[in-house]
Amino acid sequence: MSQTLQAVRGMNDILPDEAEFWETFEEIVRSWLKSYGYRPIRLPIVEPTPLFKRAIGEVTDIVEKEMYSFIDSLNGEALTLRPEGTAGCVRAAIQHSLVAQQPRRLYYTGPMFRHERPQKGRYRQFHQVGVEALGFAGPDIDAEMILMGARLWADLGLDGIELQLNSLGQPDERAQHRAALVSYFEEHADILDEDARRRLYTNPLRILDSKNPTLQAMCAGAPKLIDHLGTDSLNHFEGVQRVLRDAGIPFTINPRLVRGLDYYNLTVFEWVTDRLGAQGTVCAGGRFDGLVGQLGGKATPACGFAMGVERLVALIRESGGEPAAPAPDVYVVHQGDDATRLAFRVAEGLRNNGIDVLLHCGGGSFKAQMKKADASGATFAVVIGDDEAATGEAQLKVLREEGVEQRKLKVDELADAIIGQLIDSDEEE
Repeated sequence: MSQTLQAVRGMNDILPDEAEFWETFEEIVRSWLKSYGYRPIRLPIVEPTPLFKRAIGEVTDIVEKEMYSFIDSLNGEALTLRPEGTAGCVRAAIQHSLVAQQPRRLYYTGPMFRHERPQKGRYRQFHQVGVEALGFAGPDIDAEMILMGARLWADLGLDGIELQLNSLGQPDERAQHRAALVSYFEEHADILDEDARRRLYTNPLRILDSKNPTLQAMCAGAPKLIDHLGTDSLNHFEGVQRVLRDAGIPFTINPRLVRGLDYYNLTVFEWVTDRLGAQGTVCAGGRFDGLVGQLGGKATPACGFAMGVERLVALIRESGGEPAAPAPDVYVVHQGDDATRLAFRVAEGLRNNGIDVLLHCGGGSFKAQMKKADASGATFAVVIGDDEAATGEAQLKVLREEGVEQRKLKVDELADAIIGQLIDSDEEE
């Protein structure tokens, strides 16, 4: 017997109960983004490999180790499953001249792919909500994006998510800091691991983001970028902090927060929690003013962030916020040829009136069907036998209340009766 095929490790099926939970989450997110003026954009899952090398940086874990890249057998083009969304969004903005006339607030959702060791909250196929503001130069948009996060946590009923901030300054300031870092790390070359030695002269800033515990104490004493920032960068950073203080949003300045992508400048931020173990970042982003020009477009200021859907869903569940599974309003029970024909017409008629209907399929006795009706969570059962079919009637039974008598109605009276009782139930709640 052949072995049963299973999903690729780290690429998970999202089954109906989970998928319904995700849809509830996504509806909240879409409403939240609309309230801030963000519009959707849908992007390809596959992009040219050079896009990510130019945008993310060749000396990064993502490009060096984690991308799913391949050669298109049709034309020999190097392609990659997208490991993040910002590069593709900027590519689309350049290709379609989206920012030529006005700034844009955009968002996208969907799967991303990174070839890494799967663990809780960290998967090879994972899902993100990405939010990008293109064409906005001041610290106000940075601050608004952070306020957006605070509002979403409130909308989702989440607490215990903390904000960390830093500023990466501008390229010339990072160059000064880079030189200071290289000198510092050279003095501690004996304790650098293989990754750190490889990055010492290509991307020393990434050493600060090392997860190697033996390096973290040494990194804590490394030169700080904020000490190399000029007046403009400091004023920008203070402008962000001022809005947050005015809004009462607590934050911590983390001078070691550098993010894993090379395109960031000025403000970077992360929303973190201690409730998800090692994978504690649920939302992160910052400013990337140079990326549009770096990818061939006209220089355009930009800022954005991404949220991990799996991590936020896990956090909602951990906080006890899992919604009840949705149930139909009506379950239609029927037995007999004429009853079955009428049941289809009744079900479609109720749906025409905005009522959610689950029509029993697969036969079975009235008793067995009523058990399924009760298990479905429906508020009502509509019961049709051949006797009812002969008179154009149906039995309406309330499933969630004791002592309510079953009643016989003409089929064209069902919708009004059901809607009226649903409205009464809502008012009582």
